[in-house]
Amino acid sequence: PVTGDAIAMTNHHWRFSVDQLRVRLGLQRLLLLNDFTALALSLTTLADGNKLQVGGGTASPDAAIGLIGPGTGLGVSGLLPLGHQNKWIPIAGEGGHVTLSATNDAEFELIKHLQKRYGHVSGERVVSGTGLVDLYHALGDLHGGAAREIVTAAQVLERATLEPGSRAVEAIDMFCAFLGSAAGDLALTLGARGGIYIGGGIVPRLGERFNASPFRARFEDKGRFKTYLEKVPTWVINSPVSPALAGAS
Repeated sequence: PVTGDAIAMTNHHWRFSVDQLRVRLGLQRLLLLNDFTALALSLTTLADGNKLQVGGGTASPDAAIGLIGPGTGLGVSGLLPLGHQNKWIPIAGEGGHVTLSATNDAEFELIKHLQKRYGHVSGERVVSGTGLVDLYHALGDLHGGAAREIVTAAQVLERATLEPGSRAVEAIDMFCAFLGSAAGDLALTLGARGGIYIGGGIVPRLGERFNASPFRARFEDKGRFKTYLEKVPTWVINSPVSPALAGAS
């Protein structure tokens, strides 16, 4: 979070002073942005070829837009409309650290297992790169063992490709389900009828597996507001160069 001069990375050991860094670099002005705030600023200019729609729905103009995405952590941001002149206020929040919630017995058991290790189980503890690995190992602990040599999200994805029906496939499906629930929560919280975008580096690598996952069903599974969410589109950002660079610019 960028809340003052002292910056401490959540998932990295870097700590530094903004002002001291500015002086060391010989800059007159140094502006720090959360990466998902920068990505949010790019959403209204994102080319159609750099976003893939999952499920139905049509964006409402001049409505809030949500952004969520698993990578090193779980980024959450969005845009709030400012009048009707295509001007937007980006959100600089820490929504990835809200409490993860279960919707069935299997997820409840998984969260209880992770609580023994972490205490508070946030969305980021499961819906992120390291979270996918923890999820894979936790399912193994609960249901008969899993390969401990798997230590990266890429290895979980590789195992799922090589072994259909394996624990890795189960982990990815649960990962996508949790992401769907979190994205639906974000849409309801913001009133994001302008759509929800999925950023980060993990989901684009899932390809068609993500389209076939429980993501969209869980996104819409909000009881009396299912019909509301059926109308909200969800897109996966798929770009060779991060649009966050354009957003920062």
